[in-house]
Formats: sequence, structure tokens, C-alpha cells
Amino acid sequence: MPRNYWGEIKDPVHGYVYITENEKEIIDSFPVQRLRRLRQLAGAEYVYPGANHTRFEHSVGVMYLAGRVMENPNISQRISEDEAEMVRVAALLHDVGHGPFSHVFEHLLAKLDKTHEDMTLWIIANSEMKDILNKIGYNPEDVGKLAIGTLHKPKKAFLDQIISSAVDVDKLDFIVRDTYHTGAEYGYIDIFRLIHAIDVLDENLAVDLGALSALESFVIARIESFKSIYFHRVGRAAQIMLAMAMEKANEELGLTRFKTPEEYLAMDDYTVWTMLKNCEKSSEIIKNLERRRMLKCAYERNFYEKDTMVSNIFGREAYRKHLQVDIAKEAEVETEVVIIDVPTVPSVPYHHSVLMEPMEIPVFSKTREGEKILQRLSEISKIFDVLKGFINIMRVYTDEKNREKVGIAASKILGEIPSSAKISY
Repeated sequence: MPRNYWGEIKDPVHGYVYITENEKEIIDSFPVQRLRRLRQLAGAEYVYPGANHTRFEHSVGVMYLAGRVMENPNISQRISEDEAEMVRVAALLHDVGHGPFSHVFEHLLAKLDKTHEDMTLWIIANSEMKDILNKIGYNPEDVGKLAIGTLHKPKKAFLDQIISSAVDVDKLDFIVRDTYHTGAEYGYIDIFRLIHAIDVLDENLAVDLGALSALESFVIARIESFKSIYFHRVGRAAQIMLAMAMEKANEELGLTRFKTPEEYLAMDDYTVWTMLKNCEKSSEIIKNLERRRMLKCAYERNFYEKDTMVSNIFGREAYRKHLQVDIAKEAEVETEVVIIDVPTVPSVPYHHSVLMEPMEIPVFSKTREGEKILQRLSEISKIFDVLKGFINIMRVYTDEKNREKVGIAASKILGEIPSSAKISY
């Protein structure tokens, strides 16, 4: 039972989450309550009707899992009770900087050279959250840095990694929560086996190879979820439409003109949807979303990154613009009717696309004498070695009436990509 126990929250994924009086005060603050009005997977509800869960319950879940990590003896013996409580608080606040429609708003923040992590830091250090944290004895700037994984406490790098790393409590929560609410469950992931298998080597987190099968399940589930939930062609179409609506209306609505945390926090899924619906420049797109008249995928291809041309498509916006013009010309349609979408595209950047980048998870094995030997997961796990490569999906979207001719044009222009650049999965 936590110190200063206040009560519990019933969570559909983790069961009862016990909270302290201090945590209750933070949960009841406006920045955290606003998370009830930010959907976790904006756009996914057009594919999975149950995907209406919010950043609020995800944040409570991340706090709960951070608390479970703190109970792991390998961690608890290295930290004080105050540090353990601070990690829970930082985990609870890790998403307060998200804009409306979560990651879809990121492309507008990019115009200000900001990310939602920057906004998290700003809100924690400058809104009412600052006063609450000061009152209960925390340094707001430290909590903010820890929430985005940049505290860098000497000899305690693992504190950041609990909230932000290859296997962190954020990912452990959303992978089970998002599959639960969509119903697209890809195998059973024993997240608590992973939490119990975490240890600290040279101040960094590593996973005991005794939990290899749980780790492999986690990696596979992330990849399957990426393809079927986060980058589903219809969910992605909804996100692109929302991004286009905000782009068109931004000048009139001033979505990026906020000067104070309060002005930023006033924007949520409800308020911005209403603004977009009432703005002439974006109302048509919202009308289409209200009737589920989606952009259509005219061309789709999966690539394994080897070829220079493929690297250019995924890495360079100017190159994609050039392709967009060529496809539109070939199809004899307006350029803006053709939309090229890849997971790394700036217009709708995807936080989950870090999955698609080469990654390595620190693991270790133990000798009979109990010595821990750090190893590379890709050398131990054939599954991981194959999957850690760069999987990428490219799609060309257009409206219903131009779907066929844009599809033919895209096949003609993109058909020259060598077969060595393809991967089937």
C-alpha cells in the first residue's frame, strides 16, 4: 500500500490502481483532466469502434507500471522512496504536452520547432502544475525532465529509461491498452515478466535473457500493432484528413498562436473539432469525416530499406513532393489530390514509427557465479534480428473519384523500384 494512500482507480487493463493523496491532487489538476478529452488513437475509431480510450487512462496506467518497476528489487535497492514516488508522478505526467488528436497535432508543433515532449516540459514548469508540484515537495523542472526521459541524474540513467527507452512503461502500457480497446490482440504479452526481468547494468536498464520469449512477444506485438492499428490504411486516412483540416484552418483559427500554457491547454479534441467544423476552410473535410467519406488508398507497397531511391522516398520530403507532382501529372489530376504517406512523413509524424528504425534492446545473461554479461539481443534472438530491420510502408492516397487513375499512375511511376527493395510480411 502506498504512503499517504488515498484510494484506488479501477482500470480495465491493470485492475485496481492505488493512488496517494499527492497523486490524486495531480490527477485532479486541469492539465491531467484535459487528457480525458484527447483520444489515445485519433483516427483509429474509424476502423475499430472501441478505440475511444484516452490519454488519461493511459497516463494512469503508465504511472501504475512505473510503480511496479519501482517494486522490482533490482531497482528498489538503488533508489530512495522519494525517487520512487517522483518516477510515478513523472510517468503520470509524461503525456500532458500532447495537442488535439495527439500525434496528428505534431505537424503544427513542428512549425514552431517543437514536439509534444517540449510542450510537456513547458506545461509542467509553467502551468498550475508547477504550483501543485512545489506544494507537495517536487522540483517541477526535474519532474518535467524525468517525464520526457532527460533528467540525466548522475549514476542513475535508468530513472529516465523507465519512462523512455526501447522497453519502457509507456510502451508496455499502450501495447496492451491499444490492443485491448481495438480488439486487435496480437498474442499475449507478459508485461509483468518483463518488469520483473529488468535490472541495472552500469546505471542502464537491461533485460534478463531469462525473459527472452516475453521480449520477443513484445517486439512482434509492436510490429503487428503498427501494421494493423497505428498505420492501418483507413485510420491513417482519417489522421491525414485531420492534419489537412488543421493545416488549412490554422491561419484563421490560430492553432499555433498560443502564448501561455493555458491557451495551449484550452485546445482538445472537442474544442478543435468544433473550430474546424465551423471554419469555412476546413468544414468540408470535417463533413466528410462525419459521414465516413475517407481518402482512399490508391497504391500501397512495403519496402525493406536497401535501395537509394527507397531511402529517398522515406527520408526526403522534397523527393516525395517531386513524386507527387509526377503522379498527379501522369493521372491528369491536381497535385494536391495526390498524397504520399510514409510512417516518417512530417505532416502526420508517428511516435510509434520509432519501431521502424533500427534498434537494439540491451539484454544480459548470468554466469553460474552470478556475473551479469551484457549482450546484443540481435545476436541471441533470430526473431529479433530479422524484425529489427527497417520495415516501411508507402501509400498513395486520393479521393474516391480519382482512385483508379491515381492508382494506375502511381504503379507506372513507382513500378521501377527494384524487387530487391521489397519485403513480404
